[in-house]
Amino acid sequence: MPSGQSPPSQDDAHLRLENLWHRYPGSAAEAWTLQGIDLALRPGELVGLLGPSGCGKTTLLRLIAGFERPARGSVAIAGRQVAGPQRWLPPERRGVGMVFQDYALFPHLDAWRNVCFGLRRGHDSGRAAWLLELLGLQGLERRYPHELSGGQRQRLALARALAPEPSVVLLDEPFSNLDVEVRLRLRSELSGVLAHCGASGVIVTHDPEEALAICDRVAVLQDGVLHQCARPQELVQRPATAFVGRFLLQANLLPARRDGQRLHTPLGSFLADGPPPALPQGTGAATARAEPLQVLLDSEAIGLQPDPAGEARVLGREFLGRDWLYRVSCAGLTLRLRLPLEQVHERGEACRLALTPGAPALLYPGAMPLLTLAPD
Repeated sequence: MPSGQSPPSQDDAHLRLENLWHRYPGSAAEAWTLQGIDLALRPGELVGLLGPSGCGKTTLLRLIAGFERPARGSVAIAGRQVAGPQRWLPPERRGVGMVFQDYALFPHLDAWRNVCFGLRRGHDSGRAAWLLELLGLQGLERRYPHELSGGQRQRLALARALAPEPSVVLLDEPFSNLDVEVRLRLRSELSGVLAHCGASGVIVTHDPEEALAICDRVAVLQDGVLHQCARPQELVQRPATAFVGRFLLQANLLPARRDGQRLHTPLGSFLADGPPPALPQGTGAATARAEPLQVLLDSEAIGLQPDPAGEARVLGREFLGRDWLYRVSCAGLTLRLRLPLEQVHERGEACRLALTPGAPALLYPGAMPLLTLAPD
């Protein structure tokens, strides 16, 4: 079970994925695009699928929608199994709404008819009017997609997806083609719109900031494996794996060697509170020996000082408004350091790095918190 809240019961889950595996036809036997995914959505919940390119986010969305078939496992929507060993329903019979990155609107239909196209025959068209008003499109009913702005087209795509009253709406990077201001406004409204419509949502994104900002829970994937699904605050405070911490927080991972209460890293040795980290249940001795120790450090946990004899080199910096984000090479590692604006270092400058005493850190495997860093 991924870290996070307990999943909803079978009766109240809008969406339930159980032991879902997938690989594309013709792939090698071990080339799984998804491996043993378990996930459930509560009514009204928005869950983000987050991970690097090629991790399986869009494939998982396509499995839910019915555009792909799972090799193993099952998919249930609103308590009804739609894919499983003895069951398969095509996309049009699953009652799922889809919102695509490129809008996928009908160019020959105006806004009103685009929304009404999604209504079941005989359904009250008053729902279309209500959705257009809810999404701020009233007065634009007779405009065609090419006469609308990008933000308006995405709102129209969402209205069309919600028109048939689906219990689940799937969104595939819906804001990536929009400018910053429109993207921020739309994504802040998404949860409220879904709640008004009584629908749950799954949104694919590669942007950690976006996922943490708008989602009730975030599922982090790598190479088809679900590392963790939890509320944003829990992901930030206690990432379950080193990958989650590094990808989500853009933090630094240092290889470590433990000697009692002392940890040795390329940036020096320091003392760690607590016993060695507990290994996951079922981990054997061979696996334990093969799993390297790593320390996850925030970008603010490492200090930087000019030193002509230092082994660290500044690779570059980014201005973040209130501080700098530096990329620094040291001992074969590329590290990210967040420093105040008054600390200005030039590309190629020789420096020395130091761990910040008392800075929070986590030791992996096991995600054991290091309550204090006490460098020698």
